[in-house]
Amino acid sequence: MSHDHGHAANRNRLLIAIGIVAAVLVVEVVGAWISGSLSLLADAGHMLSDLTGLVVALMATIVAARPATDRQTFGYRRAEVFGALINGLILVVVAVTVTIGAIGRLVSGETGVQSGAMLIVAVIGLVANFGALLLLRPAAGHSINMRGAYLEVFGDLIGSVTVIVAAVVIMFTGFQAADAIASLLIAAFIVPRAVMLLRDVVRVLSEAAPADTDVAEIRDHILGTKGVVAVHDVHVWAITSGAPVFTAHVVVEPGVFSSGGAGKLLDELSGCLSTHFDVEHSTFQLEPAEHAAHEDEFHR
Repeated sequence: MSHDHGHAANRNRLLIAIGIVAAVLVVEVVGAWISGSLSLLADAGHMLSDLTGLVVALMATIVAARPATDRQTFGYRRAEVFGALINGLILVVVAVTVTIGAIGRLVSGETGVQSGAMLIVAVIGLVANFGALLLLRPAAGHSINMRGAYLEVFGDLIGSVTVIVAAVVIMFTGFQAADAIASLLIAAFIVPRAVMLLRDVVRVLSEAAPADTDVAEIRDHILGTKGVVAVHDVHVWAITSGAPVFTAHVVVEPGVFSSGGAGKLLDELSGCLSTHFDVEHSTFQLEPAEHAAHEDEFHR
């Protein structure tokens, strides 16, 4: 699938997911007001952050589809990373807000939660979130931005399950504190998801090697290519999730240049990176041994 088709498909998925989440958000806010449920309100707050995150993800996807220019030579695909950054920060804010509200209710001992209305609304949220989750799942493994959107909807689904459990507990036992406890569980689930997402964002923005890339293995593959003597100045980073970039200086045997085999060697090296390591964008500088010997003076 081309990048253009991929972005178009992601936009369509996000638009549908936004419609689903927005509708459920309205239902949960009304349901929280009627039932007096803090956990339902917390889940609604979580869904509000998710709705904001999905809109940001949609905007990032549109921007990322723009072609490269002389100023943005890699295009705008890193916009997806900034979208994921905003999503992660929103999740942190929601987790903190929900935690403060839940602790306050536990301390004050507030009661009066209507478990019936709470249960009905939570079940509606569960069904809708499950549908949105299935919609976003195919794209979650190929884009950090779409993964952020997927994780947020997945969190909503877990939140709905938690509210359902709390509603059932209140309905059959009268234990009103279950509502605030459910809110704390929702907040606790949000935090590790936010950390994972922000960790991935930091990895990309700091230009660290992708987590699934073994630089030593790539170096060994290059050294195993006929005509290659040594490899140095190896750099691997990612423009965004699923878009690794590779550069290296490759010292070759004198015969590679004299026989006119440089082009063939470049094709072989690029093919190796693309086939074995899924790196579509690779750049190699071929150089004779005498050049490599004094190259350090130009890298100071």
